[in-house]
Amino acid sequence: MEINDLKTMHPEHWMKACAIRTLALDAVAAANSGHSGMPIGMADVATVLFENHLKFDATAPDWADRDRFILSAGHGSMLLYALLHLTGYQDMTLDQIRNFRQWGAITAGHPEYGHAKGIETTTGPLGQGLANSVGFAIAEEVLRARYGKKVVDHHTYVIAGDGCLMEGISHEAIGLAGKQKLEKLIVFWDNNNITIDGTVDMADITNQVKRFEAAGWHVQDIDGHDPVAIDAAISAAKASHKPSMIACKTHIALGHAAQDTAKGHGALTNADQNAAAKAVWGWDHPAFTIPADIKAQWEDIGLRGTGARVAWEERFTNLSASRQNQFTREQNGGVPKRLSAVIKRFKAEISETAPKLATRSASEKALGVINPVMHETVGGSADLTGSNNTKSPDMGVHDPDNRKGRYLHYGIREHGMAAAMNGMALHGGVKPYGGTFMVFTDYARAAMRLSALMGIAPVYVYTHDSIGLGEDGPTHQPVEHLAMLRATPNMNVFRPADAVETAEAWELALGTTATPSVLSLTRQGLPTVRTAHKAKNLTAQGAYVLAEADGKRQAILIATGSEVSLAMAARDLLQADGIGTRVVSMPCWELFEAQDIGYRRRILPGGPVRVAIEAGVRQGWDKWLLGERGKESKAGFVGMDSFGASAPAEVLFEKFGITAEAAAAKVRDLLG
Repeated sequence: MEINDLKTMHPEHWMKACAIRTLALDAVAAANSGHSGMPIGMADVATVLFENHLKFDATAPDWADRDRFILSAGHGSMLLYALLHLTGYQDMTLDQIRNFRQWGAITAGHPEYGHAKGIETTTGPLGQGLANSVGFAIAEEVLRARYGKKVVDHHTYVIAGDGCLMEGISHEAIGLAGKQKLEKLIVFWDNNNITIDGTVDMADITNQVKRFEAAGWHVQDIDGHDPVAIDAAISAAKASHKPSMIACKTHIALGHAAQDTAKGHGALTNADQNAAAKAVWGWDHPAFTIPADIKAQWEDIGLRGTGARVAWEERFTNLSASRQNQFTREQNGGVPKRLSAVIKRFKAEISETAPKLATRSASEKALGVINPVMHETVGGSADLTGSNNTKSPDMGVHDPDNRKGRYLHYGIREHGMAAAMNGMALHGGVKPYGGTFMVFTDYARAAMRLSALMGIAPVYVYTHDSIGLGEDGPTHQPVEHLAMLRATPNMNVFRPADAVETAEAWELALGTTATPSVLSLTRQGLPTVRTAHKAKNLTAQGAYVLAEADGKRQAILIATGSEVSLAMAARDLLQADGIGTRVVSMPCWELFEAQDIGYRRRILPGGPVRVAIEAGVRQGWDKWLLGERGKESKAGFVGMDSFGASAPAEVLFEKFGITAEAAAAKVRDLLG
């Protein structure tokens, strides 16, 4: 539909949409940075969605049963910021719009979760928002099955661009959504045929409509500027029993000199051209000025859902007190009171029986007592359920025939799984965890980084965490991955030594709401090293003394995971020679670093030689070997400095020199 037709046939719609356009144009020009064209091009779709369909209340932005709106094409952030300001979100003031992309403003270059109400997820890395939306929709399905439609019944809407659909994660996401028949998920594809380099066909010839159809989606192809067609398409999508994709043919930078060009994708800052565009739109107002009548119309849209919210609150109060409390606790991310007692009993049993268990098996046993207590956990695996040991018997498989199921078969989709877990965590009401092999953090990394950046708490269960996995060889043996994960801000990396530490790690991971957790677990069996039961969660301190030196303390062995038992064996060798040796188990560096200096000094006092033992690279270990009153002349490392090899685990540890004998020899060399 042409601009003149829109202005003539739909004048009120046109002016409301142009309020979005002018705010985007003005904010990007003022910042001399950003992306003007996408908000200008998708303003019609956004206006119809917010005015006629989106269930929300701008005065209650955290309402649990609101529809979710996700801007996967996060470079077009001014579309979202304009909508939030126009509809009356209290924190999205005009000053924030004016300060787009400036220090201290909530209007960051790409939408950032937590900066402002109404930003459901951090987007910018293309495809992530689309993949998050699958998790949002799964969480809605799980909660609707648990609490009923009177409490949970909402849609997830997404705007995705060409870049989102080119990114590989989109394939994982749309395949999973199609398989799960997520009928409450509706995606608008901004089909403007423009990328930074030029037209899409310079790099891609994919028929996206047929691609989505092949993945089991309901698909429509419309004029993305025709409000009648947009409205009808959304209504048809809501009536479908499949996830929906609406291909919206749009003009990037509609009405601007840069329309339908690569330049239109970026920052439109030429004052004369911007003035000309506003003239074409029929917008004759100063920069950042929205006429009172148009602002009032938008604010009415922001209040359109108030009645639905009030009715929901009345229905919610009709639930029993226990159901209300449970729902509220789950939405807030709290854990049930019983969890602590369940974990303590589990630990006591392990310490008493002292089994030899792979920590992946220990994790499975821990989940066997956790999941029946925490009904909000939603687990899964990327086609490695039997290897990751992530499914407990009580969960049931989640699929279109069993929405109450809490276990997801993600298929070979590590990246899509991690991003969907982010979406579930962001939605609230569920505690997602998912498993794969540790080495495949390489596939999941982009989504994991966003978990940390957003301050949300999915749990990544990563097994086969070292050369200890054996014969699968160096392609599957992680050596640098612990260092990579530990280098990520706001991420807790747990590498438990036995079943007791594994249970403690689970308790901590499930109890946090602002930090993602990685559980790095072994394939090979490990002896129980915590044979004396302690009710206190020692893993919460990050590191602790597992075995004290007999006699004068001359050496401290610091180890994680499977190498803690090696450190204990090395201690026996050294003590036999009269060398007093302390063993420190360090299951979580990040939590140890968070302890006060007095505690850290007690665990790692100056003086004795220090040797760290870990079947990974040394990178990062010097913080504990040379820092914290350590000295280079008194520090050593037993671990990996190369990729692994294909052989049985015990052979690999011997050949790579990760043995008790090697650790003891390192201590002796340092003592001179």
